[in-house]
Amino acid sequence: MLAELPIIPLRNLAVTLIPVAAVLAILWRWSLAPWSGVYALGRMLAQLLVIGYVLTLVFQTDQPAVVGLVLTVMLLSAGWIALRTVDRPTWRRRGRAVLSILIGGGVTLGVCTQVVLSLETWFEPRYVVPLAGMALANAMNTVSLAAERFEAETGRGVRACEARAAAMRACMIPATNALLAVGLVSIPGMMTGQVLAGVDPLIAARYQIMVMAMVYGSAGLSGACYLWFESRHVGADPLDDGTPAP
Repeated sequence: MLAELPIIPLRNLAVTLIPVAAVLAILWRWSLAPWSGVYALGRMLAQLLVIGYVLTLVFQTDQPAVVGLVLTVMLLSAGWIALRTVDRPTWRRRGRAVLSILIGGGVTLGVCTQVVLSLETWFEPRYVVPLAGMALANAMNTVSLAAERFEAETGRGVRACEARAAAMRACMIPATNALLAVGLVSIPGMMTGQVLAGVDPLIAARYQIMVMAMVYGSAGLSGACYLWFESRHVGADPLDDGTPAP
């Protein structure tokens, strides 16, 4: 039997901002420009409020076009954000980032939804959208780390193949640490939510195994694809005119 989740009052929810305020105060005291943190916090609040309303509508739809549009927005946003760690990213590099995230996130998402879960239709939003968010977000973070490290290595004059290897090792650290820590240091959000909702912990563990495999796979495939693309084009990309994307 599923338990009813308690509703968090807004007053109690506001208490969670106290540690955040402490961090922002430290950044200000150390002259580290806390406004980026304030902006990120405000944007997070706005985005979650909006997505709450959007998901309510999306979960009620039976139109594949709507789900496809949501996934497209998520993919393009992930590709755009991924290259915020590099200097003057060009349109071609952004395109390679989007393609890499599409390959890594798309393959693992397809395996999970169509093979593991065996959904009747590919566009069941209650499953596809949350899982896509996990896959694309981790792919995005991995590409971001890979891009930053690859640019730093090639900027020091390291050969492309060596820079690729160093970047791949670095970008996979978070995903590898997540595998090592799960169940020991952390209980992942999806499993926590299911347990709080009354799902048998052993069943919740199966879902979390699927998610962790999806996350690691999407991260590794996306990072590898991006670094492969970049190592082929670094220093000699006839299609890249060097025009930075805004």
